Amino acid sequence: MTTKQSAEHSHFPWKHLVGFLLSIVLTLLALWVIYTDLSMSAKLWIIFGFAIVQAGLQLLMFMHMTESDSGTIQVGNTLFAAFIGIAIVAGSIWIFAAHTHHGDNPEGGSPGEQHSEHSGH
Repeated sequence: MTTKQSAEHSHFPWKHLVGFLLSIVLTLLALWVIYTDLSMSAKLWIIFGFAIVQAGLQLLMFMHMTESDSGTIQVGNTLFAAFIGIAIVAGSIWIFAAHTHHGDNPEGGSPGEQHSEHSGH
């Protein structure tokens, strides 16, 4: 084992502790935003903002993003992961929105709603 590796493993993991505490603070702030008097869209934008900050924080603090050979952030991998994440979220929202607007009932109305002419009574 090299001296650098043994020195890294012998000290207290302050970086991890700070990242953990900041993640808890961001989660509690997002929870607090839910109970404010802001509009629903404002709440969602704020919570999404906290989520993006927390994702970046966790990538830097816990996921070893800066541990490449050159010591820089792995830009290519990060951009690809961001693209995949955005595609999944945007696709999910698109599918949920389409399902909500069209519903399951081809005759209109909500899926559980019964019409008197079709109910047989």
